[in-house]
Amino acid sequence: MLRRILLASAGAIALSGAAFAAEPAPPPPPPPPPVWTGFYIGLDAGGTWTSSNTIDVVTVPIAAVPPAINAFPVPTSRAAALAATGTLAVSNSGFIGGGQLGYNYQFGPSFVAGIEADIQGIAGSRESSSRFVAVDALSSLGFPGNFATALTTVNRRVDYLGTVRGRLGWLITPTLLIYGDGGLAYGGISSTASIIGQNVGVNLGLCCGNPPFDSFGSLSETRVGWTAGGGAEWMFLPNWSAKVEYLYYDLGRVTYSAGFPTAIARAPGAVPAGTTIFTLASQASARFNGNIVRAGINYHF
Repeated sequence: MLRRILLASAGAIALSGAAFAAEPAPPPPPPPPPVWTGFYIGLDAGGTWTSSNTIDVVTVPIAAVPPAINAFPVPTSRAAALAATGTLAVSNSGFIGGGQLGYNYQFGPSFVAGIEADIQGIAGSRESSSRFVAVDALSSLGFPGNFATALTTVNRRVDYLGTVRGRLGWLITPTLLIYGDGGLAYGGISSTASIIGQNVGVNLGLCCGNPPFDSFGSLSETRVGWTAGGGAEWMFLPNWSAKVEYLYYDLGRVTYSAGFPTAIARAPGAVPAGTTIFTLASQASARFNGNIVRAGINYHF
């Protein structure tokens, strides 16, 4: 009897062990969500410099006392326009700093797409340039030693710059992203141009009292253009990343009036005092494009 009991117990234990062994293993825990998906906000700072480093000033004569009254004003107006025309070198650079807000979406094991908006202020970016030119005015009429002179001064500035960019990147490692980006750029720009001119010479003095001529023009507005670049971002903590990036931006070319330099006769002179000797029209043209290199830090929600 005892032997039968022992055999029955052993068989029950074997059957229960086989049933236990046949139970499936519990499923593995789900993988953690991608670390790059979600919103983020951050700060950035760096440097910026221009790509186009010139401002063009073009001046043309639009009116002058006719030769039937006096032979000197027409050639003098042409000389004055030539003196007040030229290309001036202006190179801008400065510190740039601001903040950004964006959203990333990680798809697949190695790709991240997103959108980012940023805005920065720019310090130290206003630069000026001056050019002095004297042009012979009356030698063609047989009266050398008479000149139209002009001091032309220009400057330009970008006060702030913002972008809205799409980003597409590849994860070299789960925490290191390299990316390219591009999209819309906008910025507040300003530029001025001034002309201070003087007619100089004995004959111009006898004619018109060596009259000066000057003008000033300015432009200040918000421009919209485009930007493109790329960079690298490192997720060094679960919610924190650091980045370095380069951007090229182009806000286009602006052209604005630099005024109407006008010479008015002064006594004594062959032309009555107060007579408009000549009037010129001047305009300035500048392109606002440049480069940004910056570093930033982001907090990921």
